[in-house]
Amino acid sequence: MSAVLERWFRLREAGTTVRAEVLGGATTFMTMAYIVFVNPAVLSQAGMDFGSVLTATCLSAAVATWVMGLAANYPIAMAPAMGENFFFLGVVVGMGVPWQAVLAAVFVSGVAFFLLTFLRVREMVIDAVPASLKHAIAAGIGFFIAFIGLVNAGIVERPAGGGIVHLGSVTRPATLVAWAGLAVTVALMARRVRGAILLGMAVSTALAWAAGLVRWEGFFEMPPSLAPTFLQLDLRALADPEMVPVVVLFLFMAVFDAIGTLIGIGEQGGFLREGRLPRATRALMADSSGTVLGSLLGTSTVTAYVESATGVEAGARTGLANVVTGGLFLAALFTAPLVRMVGGGVPVDGGNVLQPLTAPALIVVGSLMAGNLLRIDWKDATESFPAFLVIAGIPFSWSIADGIAFGFVSYPALKLLTGRPREASALVYVLGLLFVLRFALLK
Repeated sequence: MSAVLERWFRLREAGTTVRAEVLGGATTFMTMAYIVFVNPAVLSQAGMDFGSVLTATCLSAAVATWVMGLAANYPIAMAPAMGENFFFLGVVVGMGVPWQAVLAAVFVSGVAFFLLTFLRVREMVIDAVPASLKHAIAAGIGFFIAFIGLVNAGIVERPAGGGIVHLGSVTRPATLVAWAGLAVTVALMARRVRGAILLGMAVSTALAWAAGLVRWEGFFEMPPSLAPTFLQLDLRALADPEMVPVVVLFLFMAVFDAIGTLIGIGEQGGFLREGRLPRATRALMADSSGTVLGSLLGTSTVTAYVESATGVEAGARTGLANVVTGGLFLAALFTAPLVRMVGGGVPVDGGNVLQPLTAPALIVVGSLMAGNLLRIDWKDATESFPAFLVIAGIPFSWSIADGIAFGFVSYPALKLLTGRPREASALVYVLGLLFVLRFALLK
């Protein structure tokens, strides 16, 4: 068995072991488990069946994660994306479009995504990203992950309906559990204890249970039926011209969220070679095929998850970790009560739900990814300022794609304004123009 795993995943070449991959895969799942319940909660507001979406979420995440691991050999897990699911809901509620038509838009955007990958357009985009922006994307995602962790812990509050981000109630029980988990995780990492992130989550879970914040609800539960959403997409509805911008926006978000995540985690895990991501086409095909599969099953855009960074930090270096993560997503179909206890969150005052058990892992990994700031040339304003916009734009706009857009628009503009146009490739100029058009379309 070990020989088969070595031959397929090249563990020795990657400097890893089966134990490290299992640990990393489990860590990634733990930090992503919330999506099993959050995604159905969001899409059910669009009129979709909660149970069916839950099943579609688990199945699409498991299969897409396996495809990424087995075909591209990267420990980058997949699941329905946060952000895209809210955009899905916004189209249904704000435009009055039936959810079946929006599923069709997701399907077409996934097919277009796959074709762009087959033609190697997306790989060309990854290779064309300037080195300073690659480092900035990794650091920006680090700040984004840390920001999400702080919000999930209740340390920082981000009002759902708008308003100013502010300090939360840092002494409420759920937040105190997050503080304790964070302290334990950092202390274990400082002592170079293997599995520090997963052990920190275990401590947080034990404390939350002891404090009565979570409770044991059992272990086994049969998965809900997939029938209400399976193959329910309405392709004929796309004949309406008003659906064209919807498809285009889904495509833009999918493409640049995926590219940003692959670059960011590639930087963190040391996967990039001379600024390029080996097997990028395979990774991107896995990403796009996940969206196609998800739309057929009945969920929004499936993409690479930044939470995979926690697994990479825990030791994951190959697709074997994804085999573990995908298996746990499949198991979540039958162990929903257990997953709900750990990943379902802790309700607090005001109707909010915090994630104190997994938040410390996100904060810690975010701090580590911020180390890429040191690799940016801060003395050259044409390199450093676009990088700064990416770093600030990703967390402040709450979007990897929007943060990347700031960099791609400002980078070629500054090169032109300073008389150094040849330092940016032709593709960078094209992408800059496309992002300008995207902002115009959003408006």
